[in-house]
Amino acid sequence: MDETEFWEIIDATRADAEGDPEEQADLLVERLTRLDPDTVLDYARHFEARFNRAYHWDVWGAAAVLLDGAGTGEEGFDAFRCWLIGQGREVYEGGVADPDGLAELLEEFDPELDGDGEEIGFAADEAYETLTGTETPELGIVMPDGEPEGAPLDLADASALATRLPRLWERFGAG
Repeated sequence: MDETEFWEIIDATRADAEGDPEEQADLLVERLTRLDPDTVLDYARHFEARFNRAYHWDVWGAAAVLLDGAGTGEEGFDAFRCWLIGQGREVYEGGVADPDGLAELLEEFDPELDGDGEEIGFAADEAYETLTGTETPELGIVMPDGEPEGAPLDLADASALATRLPRLWERFGAG
C-alpha cells in the first residue's frame, strides 16, 4: 500500500461516515478486512508514521483549543491525533504544517462529536486480528520519546494558546 492508497481509504471512509469518527472507525475495519494481512500492516505503518509526525506542541495546543481543554491530557491528545488523520490528507497535512491553519481548514468543529478518533487508531489492529486471529506485530516504527517537537506550550494557559494559535483561538477558543 502506498501513501495515496492510504489516504484514499481514509477519505472514502470519512465520506461514507459523514464525519462521524466512530462510524468511520467501523467502516475502516470493514474495508481493511477485505485486504490481505500484509496490506493491513502497511496501512498501520502509514497510520503510525502520521500519528508520530503529529506529536508536536502546536498540534497539542490546537487540540486544547478545539476541545476546550479536554485535549490537554496524553490520552486526549492521542485521540485527537487519530481524529486528525481521519480528517484526510488535506486537513492532516495542513494541520500538522500549521496547526493555527486548522481555523480555515475545518468547516466546523463540534467537541461532542469531533476530536476523538481513538477508535480510528485501533482500526488496523482490529482488522488484522480479525484476519489472522493474532495481535498486530511490532511495526518497526519508532515512537516519539520524551517531549513533543517544537517549543513547549502551557496547555492550561488560555493567553499562551491565544498567542500561539491566534486564528484558531479566535474562531474556536474565545467562546
